[in-house]
Amino acid sequence: MSKGSILNGAHTLKVIPVIDVLNGNVVHAVKGKRNEYQPLQSILTNSVKPSEVATAFRNLGFCDLYVADLDAIIDCSANFQNFKNITSRANVKLIVDAGVTSLERAQKLLDSGVSKLVIGTETLQKKSFVAQAVKQFRSDRVIVSLDLKGDKILFKMGFDGCSDSMCLLKDFKTMGVSQFIVLDLLRVGSGEGVNLEFLKKVMAEVGVDVYVGGGVRDIDDLVELKNIGCKGALVATALHTGKISIQALKQHGLL
Repeated sequence: MSKGSILNGAHTLKVIPVIDVLNGNVVHAVKGKRNEYQPLQSILTNSVKPSEVATAFRNLGFCDLYVADLDAIIDCSANFQNFKNITSRANVKLIVDAGVTSLERAQKLLDSGVSKLVIGTETLQKKSFVAQAVKQFRSDRVIVSLDLKGDKILFKMGFDGCSDSMCLLKDFKTMGVSQFIVLDLLRVGSGEGVNLEFLKKVMAEVGVDVYVGGGVRDIDDLVELKNIGCKGALVATALHTGKISIQALKQHGLL
């Protein structure tokens, strides 16, 4: 695949840096083992403050950021002021997973300046909440995250939806969901690559905008995701280590 053909393609892949926040600081997420996460070490910034890491990404040219508020996902202790700080200081659009399971918390999240809220299966107990959120906030502001550990869906005990990925995604689509994140926690920070075959299957059978999280290693992975039609890629480790450089992203029309 030549550079020219990549740049001239009709489809554009959006590269979205990830900020994982735990105990108020940005951490390096690896394989979903949250009790082992260490403070961020990056060639892009010396800070572990969410607003400063966000500003560093904005200064490099990124306009959209994904924030995983792990404090909220683990124990529902979302700090909505954090999101206000990021949006006001960094002037970016935020896509946020803060363990939202009620319309009230979803509204607070959006009121704090967040552009899109993520409903993750990991914290979901009632699938009807997804339909309620889409109706209340519109499909362009709601993204459902299919949270996986390998081929196993993560969800709350007593979840009333399908345990099969395709079945569940199709159910959500009938509720009006038009955007999905496929997030494999076992691949996060692993450098193991993404599950291309599964992603192709999702796009072929469900037919929605798909963002992928976990496993992106280098620019070649991004080009491959672009070529198969992914809408976006959530990337952290490869940016912070320099395995994906800003120069390479610009050369391939990805920034």
